[in-house]
Amino acid sequence: MHKNLHEFGEYIQGFVSDRVSAFAVANGELTLTSSVPHIVDLLTFLRDDENCLFSQLIDVTAIDYPSRPERFEVVYNLLSMKKNCRIRVKVPVEEGLGVPTACEIYPSANWYEREVWDMYGIFFMYHPDLRRILTDYGFEGHPQRKDFPLTGYVEMRYDEDQKRVVYEPVKLNQAYRSFDYMSPWEGCDYLDKAPPPPAPPAPPPAAPAADKKAS
Repeated sequence: MHKNLHEFGEYIQGFVSDRVSAFAVANGELTLTSSVPHIVDLLTFLRDDENCLFSQLIDVTAIDYPSRPERFEVVYNLLSMKKNCRIRVKVPVEEGLGVPTACEIYPSANWYEREVWDMYGIFFMYHPDLRRILTDYGFEGHPQRKDFPLTGYVEMRYDEDQKRVVYEPVKLNQAYRSFDYMSPWEGCDYLDKAPPPPAPPAPPPAAPAADKKAS
C-alpha cells in the first residue's frame, strides 16, 4: 500500500509539477504540498483527472505554527468514491495573506472556509459569504490561534438595569484566592499543622445499684 501511494504521488507530481512542491506518504495516507497561487488549479486537477476523481471535499481546516514565517497551513481532505481513496493537500500561508476560495470547485467548501476564517482568521478571497459561523457577532480574535488567551478578551452577562446581554472585558479577581497544587495523595502541610480534634466527652458515671433486701 505504501508503494502504491508513493507511485500515485509521483503520478500526480508528474502531471502537475508546477502545482505540487512536494508529497509524502505517512500512516497510509498521501499528502501533497501546494502553494497559494496554484491551489485552485491543483484541486481542479484532482477532481477531474480520470485516475484521481476526488469528487468530494471532506473537510477544510488549518494548523497554526506561530514560529514559522508562513504561520498557517490550510489543509484540504479529499475523497474519491470511485477509486476508494483519500488524499490530503496542504498549503502554507503567511499571516495576513488570503487563499483563493474553493467554493466553485467544491460547494461544500463554503461552510468549511467560514469556519477556518472564524477560528484562525485566514481570509478566503472571492468567497461568496465569508462571515463568522461559530462565534457571536462582534467577537474579538480567533480562538484556535496559539496566541489567543484561554479566557478570551471579553465576557458576557445579563444586565438587569439595561435588560439585555452586555459584553465587558474579562476580569479575573484572584487576589484573595489560595491555590494548593499538591496532590492529596502526597499529603498537605496544613493538615499536618492542624490541631488535633478535641477528645470526645467522658460518659456520665453509672448510677449506684440498689441494695437488695434480705429474703
